[in-house]
Amino acid sequence: MGGPRPIVATLCLVTGLLAGLLTAVPGPAAARALPDDFLWGVAASGFQTEGSSPDSNWRRYARSPKTHDDIGTSVDFRHRYRQDIALAESLGVRVYRVGIEWARIEPAPGRIDRRELAYYDDLIASIAAAGMRPMITLDHWVYPGWIADRGGWADARTPAAWLTQQRRVVDRYARYHPLWITVNEPAAYVLKEVQYGGLPAQLAPVMFDRLVAVHRTIYDYIHRRDPGAMVSSNAAYIPTVQPALDTLFLDRVRDKLDYVGLDYYYSVSPTRLGAANIVTDEPWKAPVSADGLYYALRDYGRRFPGTPLYVVETGMPTENGAPRPDGYRRDNHLRDLVYWTQRARDDGLNVIGFNYWSLTDNYEWGSYTPRFGLYTVDVKTDPALRRRPTPAVAAYRRIIATGGVGPDYRPTRPATFCSLVAAPASCTEPVH
Repeated sequence: MGGPRPIVATLCLVTGLLAGLLTAVPGPAAARALPDDFLWGVAASGFQTEGSSPDSNWRRYARSPKTHDDIGTSVDFRHRYRQDIALAESLGVRVYRVGIEWARIEPAPGRIDRRELAYYDDLIASIAAAGMRPMITLDHWVYPGWIADRGGWADARTPAAWLTQQRRVVDRYARYHPLWITVNEPAAYVLKEVQYGGLPAQLAPVMFDRLVAVHRTIYDYIHRRDPGAMVSSNAAYIPTVQPALDTLFLDRVRDKLDYVGLDYYYSVSPTRLGAANIVTDEPWKAPVSADGLYYALRDYGRRFPGTPLYVVETGMPTENGAPRPDGYRRDNHLRDLVYWTQRARDDGLNVIGFNYWSLTDNYEWGSYTPRFGLYTVDVKTDPALRRRPTPAVAAYRRIIATGGVGPDYRPTRPATFCSLVAAPASCTEPVH
């Protein structure tokens, strides 16, 4: 998100019925290697990693009593981006997802900060020079403080100001032929704005309408500047309820999607209902069954037939890097996620890419406690902000080099009993 997922509610209403329908499931099958043109990637966002944050809605939220930690320096990507690009390059990834922060570029109405534009110019150029394709997120939940002062997305002037900014970004970077994400996790974006006081709850439908409108407009603009562009918006896949959430945004822009972007983190089943820990700010206690990624991909493959699928974010939180209560290790979870991605391809789903969230630990929208990084960074205790590799670094490097986990690999955890990730089909039609 990057980061901890939005509120999960009413996930298990059909549990009793579905559990009765489940039949015995054969053991997992082998998974074929992914093709040479598969887009392996890593992901991050601007605000969560850059530090030295200018005035914005989230700079203000980070200082509010509703958060556990202020953002401070974060991992200082603003001044260490070349180091992190080198780390990504050493993995062998082909895609590096970053965000362009409107609050940095336009700190006051009509005033452009040329120094910050130069930073983003070098960032994107450096990614390309390292042999990776940028994936550029235009809006990762952050807008300038002056937009917040005018009412944020409740103000009728915000869509026009947003489009002026994003056309500026497209004009500047379309020549790199990046992958594009217009709006990160729209449903979570609206939820967070309501949660932190940036939007009155009754105006949530208005914000959705405006996000739909700006996506549709900037999609067309990107294609005028780069006819072969790949443009999408990534959805945070919420078990069971995602089809209903998609009526608010994704279904309304389905004719303006070059691929379906999805973010998968948490699962739910009749015997594992711990997703509520996301609400209590303990996401490391929530179940992260990797086979749920298969069901999320299958669900989108069925609801958006003919549209390629891209895992824009996936990963696993720990508490300050400590072992998870369920014993799931980051490297094993990563291999299992890749296995189920390969199985999805084997079953005819056109999955074209996979980004791990995230390259480094970062600021998870109010807290430094949840850790998602391939490289861990102790922001609160290490002034040097050293990037220390987890075992998942070597695992991902090998995965990329070999096109997956190999034909002899079997998941470290059994498939979920009656998964409710994409219920009812994920329970009544289990993957064999």
